[in-house]
Amino acid sequence: MKPYPKYFEKIRIRRDKDADAKPEAPLCQWDGCREPGTHRAPVGRMREGEYFRFCFDHVREYNKGFNYFSGVPDSEVARFQKEALTGHRPTWKMGVNNSARSAPDFAQMRSGRAGYYNRVRDPFNIFGTDPNTPPRQRKARPLETKALETLGLTPQATAREIKSRYKELVKRHHPDANGGDRGSEERFRDVLQAYRVLKQAGLC
Repeated sequence: MKPYPKYFEKIRIRRDKDADAKPEAPLCQWDGCREPGTHRAPVGRMREGEYFRFCFDHVREYNKGFNYFSGVPDSEVARFQKEALTGHRPTWKMGVNNSARSAPDFAQMRSGRAGYYNRVRDPFNIFGTDPNTPPRQRKARPLETKALETLGLTPQATAREIKSRYKELVKRHHPDANGGDRGSEERFRDVLQAYRVLKQAGLC
């Protein structure tokens, strides 16, 4: 009589994990072995995804002598190692494929609500609109316009013109150069305030 009959094995609280696996496992593929083949071993090169089934002792023996590159020239081994760096995917040198162009992310011609995006104002040609279109002039706010008038400039004045005019007026109306003229001191304060407004607005 067996110490653990098959009926007793099914009602035990802690069942033997290998009790069901052993009968279902195929036989070990090692010549002359009758043990269950519970372990997989790779077949070899050019047969990836295929496996032998060995028992524990024979899978250890097989793995000791397994060589994936058995019979492969050294040059092929070196090429395989180099291609493995890029996942065996094709690569090109920089500048070789200059004629290649990526496809646009969206259709050039649109209709309906999507057509709106083809009419978006693009003064700096960020989205590839007509480069010959002149950028739209920034409209100065009332406070900025008054500050520009204080410096004697128009709303189209550039940052360089604003700074140049500011330096010129500061030198002219500075207390050390105006000869004690009270009106010139008032003008000096107005120039400083106007330049401060323009600087905070990002115009200079």
